[in-house]
Amino acid sequence: MVTPYTDADAVALLHRHGINPTTQRVMITRVLFERGVHMAADDVFRIVNADDNQVSKATVYNTLGLLAEKGAIRQVIADPVKVFYDPNTSPHHHLYDEGTGELTDIDAIDVNVTGLPPLPLGASLQGVDVIVRFRQKK
Repeated sequence: MVTPYTDADAVALLHRHGINPTTQRVMITRVLFERGVHMAADDVFRIVNADDNQVSKATVYNTLGLLAEKGAIRQVIADPVKVFYDPNTSPHHHLYDEGTGELTDIDAIDVNVTGLPPLPLGASLQGVDVIVRFRQKK
């Protein structure tokens, strides 16, 4: 489902995260936030260029990396060869269907994580990401 998300919305989000809003970055940000779903970089690349835009694959990957680094989106590594970009930055976890490749959100209140090891001296916890992987029985 596509939700209205304007260039101005994208520019404002980029500014809030200290990112220079180039034309390509605005397009990439709009694609992610209009759809509001987990997307792989190749999906973003395909959608951004569907209207005959000329955005390189490197620009898409670099922009997604920058958005994740600045906290505008989350990078979710669902398996060793599949990285998703998630516009939902609120605390939550994920359910990954290995058969279909679909990644869905699990509300953080539905997962209870206990027994974490002590952190090294001087370290602070940045978060705990749970990915529940499953495959449908045949």
